[in-house]
Amino acid sequence: MEYFIDYVLFLAKVATLVVAFMFILGALISAGSRGKKGGSGKGSLQIVHLNEELDDIRDAIRKSVLDKEEYKQVQKLEKKRLKQEARERKQALATAAADENEDSIKKRVYVLDFDGDIEASQLECLREEITAVLSLATSRDEVILRLESPGGMVHAYGLASSQLQRIRDKDISLTICVDKVAASGGYMMACLANRLVAAPFAILGSIGVLVQLPNFHRLLRKHEVDYETISAGEFKTTLTTFGEITQKGRDKVKEDVEEMHTLFKAWVKEHRPVVEIDNIATGETWVGLQALERKMVDALMTSDECIVNACEDADVYSVHYEIRQSIGDRLGAAIHSTLDRTLLAWWKRARESSFYS
Repeated sequence: MEYFIDYVLFLAKVATLVVAFMFILGALISAGSRGKKGGSGKGSLQIVHLNEELDDIRDAIRKSVLDKEEYKQVQKLEKKRLKQEARERKQALATAAADENEDSIKKRVYVLDFDGDIEASQLECLREEITAVLSLATSRDEVILRLESPGGMVHAYGLASSQLQRIRDKDISLTICVDKVAASGGYMMACLANRLVAAPFAILGSIGVLVQLPNFHRLLRKHEVDYETISAGEFKTTLTTFGEITQKGRDKVKEDVEEMHTLFKAWVKEHRPVVEIDNIATGETWVGLQALERKMVDALMTSDECIVNACEDADVYSVHYEIRQSIGDRLGAAIHSTLDRTLLAWWKRARESSFYS
């Protein structure tokens, strides 16, 4: 038993050294990449025709489930359908060109994704995707946004919401789908939709404003450490991490928070006038079923269902902008990802293991 404990301790030491080495290496690579002039450079736009993907999935399941004769028959009918659609498309394009009328062209639906964090860091990709879509889309087309976000910084999500406003300003229908969560800044974006749908147990709401930070003033004073701040302007410093917070400073921050909350409520009410804003702007969250009762969403539906339905009478395209990363950035990200998985695996094993003497 003593030998086994020594062996476990030895493994723990080796693992600690490996983790430390990987962390330092990843930090050095990331720092070096950030230091290069020009950064990661421009990105690239990736377009996927979702109708074709859906057809491939449907064909794969048919091939596995149907017998040979049934499959051959279905294939013949499918080829006939595709030829007919091709003829109709060609005829519609010719008619549109002759009459200078785009209404005869098949509707297009563009699918975007936004997975938001506290800084709304996917904003750069979102703005590029929207710019690309608006360069071609017409008022008869539609944009579907799959939105996931627990909220974050006001200015970041305010800009993200303004990007969605560009779609509305072009008179293009905007459908927003929430499968998991759209809270706080996430709901600020979601309420811009012409049609807002959510999964039954997706989390929505949190229409409120929060400011918080730790203050170490009493700890510094206990150890006789001075912290000096020189500022101009009565309210240049209100809440600080190390300085003493005065009641006047607290009152000013409270006033700012209340004002921002008022603006937030006005924004939601303007873009979703059907809601009783005073009843939902309490900072609470609700699941999709409850949100539908409060008119915070228009329907209960997953994004998958929404997209599959769109494929029935429109050409549906997934639009994704990917920022190019340098080799150093990719290597650093891979190291950090490996480190995260390793630590998680060790933690799980530690919880699941039992030692008996």
